[in-house]
Amino acid sequence: MSKKHPVIAVTGSSGAGTTTVKRAFEHIFYRDGIKAAVIEGDSFHRFDRAAMKVETAKAATEHRSLSHFGPEANVFDQLEGLFQTYGETGGGKKRYYIHSDSEALQLNARLGTDLEPGQFTPWEEIPEGTDLLFYEGLHGLVITEENNVARHVDLGVGVVPIVNLEWIQKIHRDNLERGYSAEAIVDIIMRRMPDYIKYITPQFSLTDINFQRVPTVDTSNPFIARDIPTPDESFVIIRFKDPQKLERLDITFPYLLGMIHDSFMSRRNTMVVPGGKMGMAMEIILEPIITRMMAARRA
Repeated sequence: MSKKHPVIAVTGSSGAGTTTVKRAFEHIFYRDGIKAAVIEGDSFHRFDRAAMKVETAKAATEHRSLSHFGPEANVFDQLEGLFQTYGETGGGKKRYYIHSDSEALQLNARLGTDLEPGQFTPWEEIPEGTDLLFYEGLHGLVITEENNVARHVDLGVGVVPIVNLEWIQKIHRDNLERGYSAEAIVDIIMRRMPDYIKYITPQFSLTDINFQRVPTVDTSNPFIARDIPTPDESFVIIRFKDPQKLERLDITFPYLLGMIHDSFMSRRNTMVVPGGKMGMAMEIILEPIITRMMAARRA
């Protein structure tokens, strides 16, 4: 961990809502004039899209699991190395995983490359003079037998809908955006489950703050759900690992309850807010923490 070069990690599986958290942080960085080195978790996958298909088929014939959730499909050693190097020096290497044609166009223009969606850009140095590193992806606090990424994180934020909602979001996204059949999506969910249990779920016991979206409509059979529950059909459970840290930042639960209408406490370290106010709640909670980080950095 580092006061001079802090590392913030937002971790959650695909479709969990990490984009909402990322947007909240972007608003804070813009208002406070903070220059962040942004790292995307997908850039630390081991295989590009074509190679992953080959490796997945090979694993299936050998009756073993291979998924983007586990260590075989990722370079955790390089991710941990980046967090450690940035904390010590404010530098390190990053790359991008190209998701779409628009991203390919933008990155090819900047880098002078001819890459396609599903490929990685070359590794490049993080620009000098950044205030903090901001990671958003699957493995911001992952721990394996070989690597401990979590020990280099100064602020860990988890974003995790209840699992049925997560599956509904994945089913709809993969069907509408990628054209996968229902059978193929269920197969992916089943294949990922061992790695999800072993490498994704434990991270949410290490995060400083968790945001868990819970729908208020029936999601008991996610495989037949016709639509994704809207934010207004949800609550967000916000759990603080150490409420005393909030008090040291002059943030109290009465203050938060007063700022976020219709919120309430469910446990001494847990508050509940309406789903439509998730982004606002994130900014109210996170901005004082980032402000204190920057003050410590300057000191």
